[in-house]
Amino acid sequence: MNIALACVECIINQAERVGRTLHADETTTQKLIATARSMSEHFSFSQTPPEVATPVYEAMADILHKEDIYDEVKALSTKKALMLLPSLQKRLEQSDDRFNTALKIAVAGNVIDLASEITFDLDEELEKIFHTDFAVDDTKELHRLLHKAKHVVVLGDNAGEHVFDKLFIQTLQNLFPSVCFHYFVRGKPIINDVTLKEAQEIDFDAVCEVIDSGVDTPGFVYARANKHSQELFDSADLVISKGMGNYECLTPSHKSPIAFLLKVKCNVVATSLGKEVGDIVCKII
Repeated sequence: MNIALACVECIINQAERVGRTLHADETTTQKLIATARSMSEHFSFSQTPPEVATPVYEAMADILHKEDIYDEVKALSTKKALMLLPSLQKRLEQSDDRFNTALKIAVAGNVIDLASEITFDLDEELEKIFHTDFAVDDTKELHRLLHKAKHVVVLGDNAGEHVFDKLFIQTLQNLFPSVCFHYFVRGKPIINDVTLKEAQEIDFDAVCEVIDSGVDTPGFVYARANKHSQELFDSADLVISKGMGNYECLTPSHKSPIAFLLKVKCNVVATSLGKEVGDIVCKII
């Protein structure tokens, strides 16, 4: 999906959020905002939001003299997610429907997003996620596709969320033992998206092979992926896509089927899906 006018202001607002989150001084914060505003004048409305946002974040990284601007925040998100993991594992063990519970856990982790228009509290989301219905509910079809699949690609999204993704994939492996999973991460630090570094920190590769996609955008842009990732993506029986950034980059896509798992966190995506901000989605295209 291409950017809308609302995306422009959202990206400019993200520049202010970077300054505030990193406790930058006022001069630096204003420079971040001015840079984003200036670059927004040249945004192409034929590109996706992640493609448009990437050069802005690269420019902000240069201003801050920091390649991974959210490294400390990502570490804290991961730490918080790991603290919550035992209770989620217990919930899975006690669940009468481990598949649905695993899906809810995967979506709950998607609230860890520093680039969204609206932010959500992780503790609060975990408290209510298991009592919330999917606004788009293709879970039965997803179960059917997994039952017959041999090779599944899971597209990661944010750091911290990847802790929940690891548990999600572990559960799917137990439920569908004939499936081989590959977990895709970003090729370089961008916003708070998960990279190989964060995946290795939690021994993700003990569960399945982690793939550095080569993608430098906060969403899986197929054309920017390395050849190996493109081949795995194309040959997969099913792609499970986590989060809004991947949804924005893969609608439309030459690949099918893709199961999109996400929490709606902005009005542009809400409009695209015909749903409301705050809804949770399992949509297969």
